[in-house]
Amino acid sequence: MSNIADMIESYILRQLAARQDGKVELRRTDIADEISCAPSQISYVLSTRFTQDKGFVVESRRGLGGFIRIVQVPLHDLVYRDMMSKIDENTDCESVQAMLRYLMQHGMIETREAALMLQMLTGLFHAESLDAKERVQMLKTMFLTLEKFT
Repeated sequence: MSNIADMIESYILRQLAARQDGKVELRRTDIADEISCAPSQISYVLSTRFTQDKGFVVESRRGLGGFIRIVQVPLHDLVYRDMMSKIDENTDCESVQAMLRYLMQHGMIETREAALMLQMLTGLFHAESLDAKERVQMLKTMFLTLEKFT
């Protein structure tokens, strides 16, 4: 027989699968009654199995009107958001090249796209007329464009 954490995870995943939009809003008490467990066990499962790293965003409010809102986010969206958050005025060319290599190695972009972006990087980092803020804006725009089309 599965342990309680597995049962809670399975219940939540079934609820998510039943929704077309990848969002579900649940109540701890409903889950606890359904599975016969303590609400603290539900909190444990949420904090360990429904994390951003695993492609979930969880919003939780306790109390009488409390709820748990779980949104399943495609992992590639999280990867792009993480990369864009790391791009600032101090980001060097090698760091962005590493990001592109990661995307290519994980099948998120094709070799052709990576080659085009690497050429663009050379221009962005060697252009004398471009200041750091403009370079950051252009880099983030490139990653946003990639995110939309993958």
